[in-house]
Amino acid sequence: MLTDVKSRTLALARSPNAERALFGISFAESSFFPLPPDLLLGPMAAAEPSKWWRYALTCTVASVLGGVFGYLLGHFLRGWLLQFDVFKGQLDAFQVAFACWGLFIILAKGLTPVPYKLITIASGLGMFPIWVFVAASIVTRGARFALVAWLFHRFGPQIAPIMERRLGLVMLGVLAVIVAAVAWTVLGHGSAQTCPSWAAMLPG
Repeated sequence: MLTDVKSRTLALARSPNAERALFGISFAESSFFPLPPDLLLGPMAAAEPSKWWRYALTCTVASVLGGVFGYLLGHFLRGWLLQFDVFKGQLDAFQVAFACWGLFIILAKGLTPVPYKLITIASGLGMFPIWVFVAASIVTRGARFALVAWLFHRFGPQIAPIMERRLGLVMLGVLAVIVAAVAWTVLGHGSAQTCPSWAAMLPG
């Protein structure tokens, strides 16, 4: 079934409504759709190289809006969702992590191929500050989609097999540098044993 959904998604890249589909899939992927918008973004940037930045921007805006939608679902449906063991377990697993590392977790989910939807609803459930959530999402989703679109713009569709195998490693490397730099500055030369004072006061 997922293979069929993937085939239909790829077919949208060649349709007259490709950009609308890109926006819709980018929005939906942030909260419930199973496939990443990269499936459309890459072929579209390769087909129309001059529009790669526009497609990356479309992806970023839609993805952040979809992330906010997922956050609001978790926030406003918190009482109802926490009746289910799966959401209780999700909240318990992330609560302590959010208190100390919420920003880094959002950076990781937003920048890497790990499903971003896993963090959007959990952020709302944990009542993580929405302004931090939005800012981190803009930076990381924008960086990811800009890189994907630029690579397809620069090297064409032949880059696709390499992207499937190596994009995750590249993004993880970028994330590691960001986290190490921030940890060195905020936590005192990279010590991960103690929460910074501002993180200790975060809700959740």
